[in-house]
Amino acid sequence: MSDTASIPALKPRLCVMMFLQFFIWGVWYVPLWKFISANITDAGDWALFGFLTPIGLAYASTGIAAMISPFFVGMIADRFFPTQIVFGVLHLLGGLFLYLAGASTTWGSFFPFLLLHLICYMPTLALANSLLFQNSRSPERDAPPIRTLGTIGWIASGILVGGAFLVGEGESFKWQIPEFMMGPKADEAWTGLGFTAWPYHFGVGASLLLGLYAFSLPHTPPRLKGKEVSVGDVLGLKALSLMKDRSFAVFIVCSLLICIPLSFYFQSTNVFLDGAGVKNSEGVMTLGQVSEIFFLFLIPFFFRRIGVKNMLLIGMLFWVLRYVLFANAGPEAHALLYMGVIFHGICYDFFFFTGQLYVDKRAPEDVRSAAQGFIAFVTLGVGMFIGGLLNGWWTLQCKDETGAIDWAKLWWFPAIMAAVVLVAFYILFKDSSRSTGDE
Repeated sequence: MSDTASIPALKPRLCVMMFLQFFIWGVWYVPLWKFISANITDAGDWALFGFLTPIGLAYASTGIAAMISPFFVGMIADRFFPTQIVFGVLHLLGGLFLYLAGASTTWGSFFPFLLLHLICYMPTLALANSLLFQNSRSPERDAPPIRTLGTIGWIASGILVGGAFLVGEGESFKWQIPEFMMGPKADEAWTGLGFTAWPYHFGVGASLLLGLYAFSLPHTPPRLKGKEVSVGDVLGLKALSLMKDRSFAVFIVCSLLICIPLSFYFQSTNVFLDGAGVKNSEGVMTLGQVSEIFFLFLIPFFFRRIGVKNMLLIGMLFWVLRYVLFANAGPEAHALLYMGVIFHGICYDFFFFTGQLYVDKRAPEDVRSAAQGFIAFVTLGVGMFIGGLLNGWWTLQCKDETGAIDWAKLWWFPAIMAAVVLVAFYILFKDSSRSTGDE
């Protein structure tokens, strides 16, 4: 722990770090589909090898970067350089690549720069946590409220992109964006900042600001300096021994599989809401993060009373319900759309956060950190990568000859997929412990 941990002013500084960290990601990630549709001239309805679509590849790049980042953090950052220096340099480089991506008009230039940005950004998620934990006197007490500022940063990015220039009231809401901020297809009904490069400009500004700000953070020496680290250590492969436990293996496999329909939510919801006539779709999607904060505070209560299995089942059940609501919603059923978005909080918290608690509970102390790294690699990496590609392919299958998307058909696919995972988990997962203290 850093000597500066006792300085009261450090907590607000870490809050600023977390706010900017997730603002950077949320500000361009949510409207990514819109940007590609309006600005990347050669990203039409082609599919390489029949399933690799531009939009699918763009979202899958998050999974690619998530699979690469453990090597960078574990093999380099954690062994040779102070954490705050690596954190700052990566954000400065990431800001440069994000600027180049936002300035691109062809897929050949956009995708490489987007991927380079994410390769720089994804390791900073682990580094931000390292800075937070190593500079907190009591991580268990201090980390959760500080981490909440990251969720607020994501919410702020959605409000900025979705509602910064939305004026009027009732049905008269319209965009009044200054002419210099309009995208290249402003005369073709591409309205809203999500269709322009401005989300990328906002992300670049936040990346550069956080990159410079990082150098003012407390000196945080590398955790593994002088130690030999293998590829297996980096990927958390020591945790593979836990797969001998049937329930743990079922949990890992289901976590991987449930992340595939999860990617449908992040990839398609914004365009879906916009097409259904929802004003300020980016802002509306932040309701999912608001509910995430709310349900996060309920987890300790439910964890003690209903146990791990029931909480995980509830999370997956609401995954199914969300997509069923989307499949049955439309221009005349906005209430169903809002409910589906709000369900994100219980979907995410009751499965992912509860899952992290389950891993911490089941893994022996000497492999606990490896187990957390392993589940992150499986879900954020492999699961989101497969989901991004699959969503891109399925979107093509749901388009008619005019290019219009059959949204009901699109949403039933992840609904059925999540339902199958739910049933399999219910039948195969036998862990009945009801609290973190039970075995």
